[in-house]
Amino acid sequence: MGRGQYILRRLVQMIPVLFGITIIVFFLIRAIPGDPAVAMLGERATEPAIERLRHSMGLDKPIYVQYAYFMRDLTRLDLGKSTRYDVPVTEILFTRLKVSLFVVAYTVVLTILISLPLGILAALKKDSLFDNIVRSALMVTLVMPSFWVGIMFIIVFSVKLGIFPVSGYGTGFLGHLRHLFLPSLTISLAIAPILIRALRNSILEVLTQDYVKSARAKGLAERQVMTTHVLRNALIPTITLLGISIGGLMGGTVITEKVFGLPGAGALLVDSITARDYAMLQAGTIIFACMVILVNLATDIIYSFLDPRVRF
Repeated sequence: MGRGQYILRRLVQMIPVLFGITIIVFFLIRAIPGDPAVAMLGERATEPAIERLRHSMGLDKPIYVQYAYFMRDLTRLDLGKSTRYDVPVTEILFTRLKVSLFVVAYTVVLTILISLPLGILAALKKDSLFDNIVRSALMVTLVMPSFWVGIMFIIVFSVKLGIFPVSGYGTGFLGHLRHLFLPSLTISLAIAPILIRALRNSILEVLTQDYVKSARAKGLAERQVMTTHVLRNALIPTITLLGISIGGLMGGTVITEKVFGLPGAGALLVDSITARDYAMLQAGTIIFACMVILVNLATDIIYSFLDPRVRF
């Protein structure tokens, strides 16, 4: 099977997954206690007013009919209208999504820049002082709650030193980089320890393989042995963890967005739960789910380049 066929097969496999996600999202959201009509009109609203609003929103219809209408609109790429903001969901969600995606991308870059050199050096200097310091530091950063790390960063680097802004998204690309450095670093420090440990252990395991010994016996330069034979194979489990971590980041930036006051999609969805904004919750959750699926697909495609056996 060629790489093109492999990718096509994976795309086809995504269809039933997406269908299952729509079912889970639609029915679980409606299991949240509370009535959207009451949330919009307030507790003092009269029963006739609530019933009229429920009828206009289609909430008085059977649940399966509501789902049918939802799927009909979804096939038309109509994500609905926010009951909280009284505008189409796309007008707000995609604007806020840009912030979350920038944070995720920034976090991934910082995580790679931290994890790759430390993981490689820790493996090459096994049981040295450097290796012991790295592993000890990993244990410390791994157990620290992200919200506490974020607050400490704000106190030290924003309030006391004034190097980075306290909150906000900034304007322009350089402004975004400056404003989102601390939030992205906060999340990165929670992911990097796992990747560094996985990469270190994977490199140590690959170094004991016969094909590495054979490559060295042939007289290949150590740099070529490391890049061609060691790193290429050692990166496979690390990429697995990175893909899983990115998938978690898609919906896991809520706390960081709240701590740093970022206008991201994660914070928007949390506020939508309180407001019982079904349309916003449905659209946001499905979009996040689609992005997680695409990240997993991209991870598998990268596998096919690192290890051709994956395609077969």
